[in-house]
Amino acid sequence: MLVSLNWLKQYVNIDGITPEELAEKVTKSGIEVEGIQTMKDQMNNVVVGFVKSCEQHPNADKLNVCQVDVGDEVLQIICGAPNVAAGQKVAVAKPGARLPGGLKIKRAKLRGEQSNGMICSLQELGVDPKFVQKEFEDGIFVFSEDVEIGADAIELLNLNDTILEFELTPNRSDCLSMLGVAYEVAALLDEEIRLPEVSIHPTKEQAEDYVHVKVEDAKLNPYYGAYIVKNVKVGPSPLWMRNRLIAAGIRPINNVVDITNYILLEYGQPLHAFDYDRFGSKEVLVRLAKEGEKITTLDDEERTLKADHIVITNGKVPTAIAGVMGGADSEVQADTTTVLLEAAYFNPLSVRVASKDHGLRSEASVRFEKGVDPKRVKEAGLRACQLLEQYANGEVVSGVSEFDELHLEEQVIRFTSDKINEVLGTSISSDEIGAILERLRFPFTQDQNQFIVTAPTRRGDITIVEDMVEEIARIYGYDNLPYTLPVGASAGGLSLVQHVKRQIRRYLQGVGLNEAMTYSLTSEDKTAQFVDPKVMEQKPFPVKLAMPMSEAHSHLRLSLLPEMLSSVQYNLARQQPTVSLFEMGSIYISQEEKVTKQPEEKLRLAAAMTGLWVEHPWQKEEKKVDFYVIKGIVEGLFRLLNITNVSYEAVQLPDMHPGRTATIKVDDQHVGFIGQLHPALQERLDLTDTYVFDLDLEWIIEKLDGDHLFVPIPKHPSVTQDLAFVVDEKLPAQAMEQVIKQSAGNYLTDVSVFDIYQGEHMEPGKKSIAFTLRFQNPEATLTDKEIEEARAAIVANVKESFQAELRG
Repeated sequence: MLVSLNWLKQYVNIDGITPEELAEKVTKSGIEVEGIQTMKDQMNNVVVGFVKSCEQHPNADKLNVCQVDVGDEVLQIICGAPNVAAGQKVAVAKPGARLPGGLKIKRAKLRGEQSNGMICSLQELGVDPKFVQKEFEDGIFVFSEDVEIGADAIELLNLNDTILEFELTPNRSDCLSMLGVAYEVAALLDEEIRLPEVSIHPTKEQAEDYVHVKVEDAKLNPYYGAYIVKNVKVGPSPLWMRNRLIAAGIRPINNVVDITNYILLEYGQPLHAFDYDRFGSKEVLVRLAKEGEKITTLDDEERTLKADHIVITNGKVPTAIAGVMGGADSEVQADTTTVLLEAAYFNPLSVRVASKDHGLRSEASVRFEKGVDPKRVKEAGLRACQLLEQYANGEVVSGVSEFDELHLEEQVIRFTSDKINEVLGTSISSDEIGAILERLRFPFTQDQNQFIVTAPTRRGDITIVEDMVEEIARIYGYDNLPYTLPVGASAGGLSLVQHVKRQIRRYLQGVGLNEAMTYSLTSEDKTAQFVDPKVMEQKPFPVKLAMPMSEAHSHLRLSLLPEMLSSVQYNLARQQPTVSLFEMGSIYISQEEKVTKQPEEKLRLAAAMTGLWVEHPWQKEEKKVDFYVIKGIVEGLFRLLNITNVSYEAVQLPDMHPGRTATIKVDDQHVGFIGQLHPALQERLDLTDTYVFDLDLEWIIEKLDGDHLFVPIPKHPSVTQDLAFVVDEKLPAQAMEQVIKQSAGNYLTDVSVFDIYQGEHMEPGKKSIAFTLRFQNPEATLTDKEIEEARAAIVANVKESFQAELRG
């Protein structure tokens, strides 16, 4: 909602407060002010000028030499506008004037003729082109004859206005009108409110003689009023009205249409004006549309109606979609003389359905959908008749032809001041609460600390005691509510799960991976890809959405990897050859083919890497991501979590490389898999060599306790030993590592392979594997004897287990 402060001043005194201060008060009361727009500081020295003469420029076919009276002098101005003519009153930027965009007007010569200023178009004065009337789109703006020469054109065009943009919550539809905003601001500032005085001078004829109203379903349309205004002269609306419409974001059209839009903004009540002679009947019939029925709307689009759309008809054919848009056949045009004015209350849900079905989100439909004030329907119709009488020379036919089954029930809320103070933690007196209710203009009775409040129909959001608590709190001032600091035994902290997730996130980011957040939804074919074998053992059914937005996101995922690989694919397609991503997120497991309960969520950790791992262009050094790079990252992650006894076993999985894939186990429990994508899949997805891992993070966290996350700094030195064994070339190093760990005793802290050798000095079918062993006693310095005993036990057991030989 765009709120013009110049317009708002008509209803409530805001002279003693700046726009910024008002915006702050409104925001603190619960209605967010998104922005403040003003142009008055960008312009000066623009006045009304009278074009005394307009002659062809001697040296240019498309320019005119104009003599313009600006009140205190006559200026010669060169103008190229096609619609400039003698006798016009126009906006003139005098020499020294400043226009929007920083443009400064100076005296200049154009094709040899002196020009002392500029005759301005609305666009040049900062008006958005979409709000400029058609006759002024390609030329200068022309004032009516009654404006004073030399007057401030900026003020006349309302360009000194300030606009507040309200971001309204759905419950505050009352502020979709200037009167609603006026009630709100008057309450906040404790000011009086000035409502429009409505008076008309009707003819002796009766509206019932011109039109009869019939409504088939009172639940969909409980009130419909038809007013008749005769002898209307369609033309431009007054400048002040055009200014206010433009300030509110509506383009002026003609006086009849502008008046209906003006009332929509002032009262929040949409109206519609039909050309009575083109309406084609003396009957207004409101009914549900017939399935497949057609109507051509004001935007010249033929629309097919459904059986749940409300339509206004002339008894035969639809002439408007109720609350949404009128029909082209009965549109007010330049030759219209009699207006049938509609003021109605339509069911909000029905208007919403029609608006959505036709893709028509109009100012009228927005208000009907949120609910208009039932008490203002007739008032708005009479106010429009008053303006048609004043600014379209109309003659208002007496009375209104109406269908009225609208129940004006007002909510009655009872509460005590003790209840208010109990909820808010305040000590507001009963007199203060009464004063707040008076500021809100809520009728009430008070018996000491007991209140009975009648919520006005304009505030349909007030229905229960809690609503009154909120109203009193926001007028009293949220800043004035007491506050206390939290009291507890501890200052709080992270849970184990939160701490572990942060540790993992920092570690993976530290080793060069970027965190991805992919969709929890994927396509049906991708639900079967990269599902962990342990998950597959549960024989899960992919969970399909009842109403998916697209087939690409129709099912809940069973693996993080398919959507992550889509992200990798997206980056590679945009010339990003190195991509390293990880994600912590949930998968969704259901054992039901037809889901009747929520699927089980399981936390997983996955990563995907492709491209270069090391790149030093200056040293001409680079290393591509391979299996051992991503395996090293996983091993580092387990070291971070102080998880030992991790093993890897070669395995063949769907969509994974048959020779570069392994399952990951902790204490012989399956926790995930690691490996390279299958070359055929890589080619199909246009991926370079891509490596992934997928871990059951939920199981890993459950295994942890607080001690796993902290390893004290050792106080005593460590001892390293290197051992090299000659073994069968097919023997995996992991098998030897497990025997070493089992044989070394309590002080072995780390085992790592640092060399594998096969060559001319090695017997065929054999290889040498060299290990670095690190020993450390956290309580004391290790002795040579303890190291030698551990070394001897390791050598003996490795020899016995693998027929190995200790190498030199």
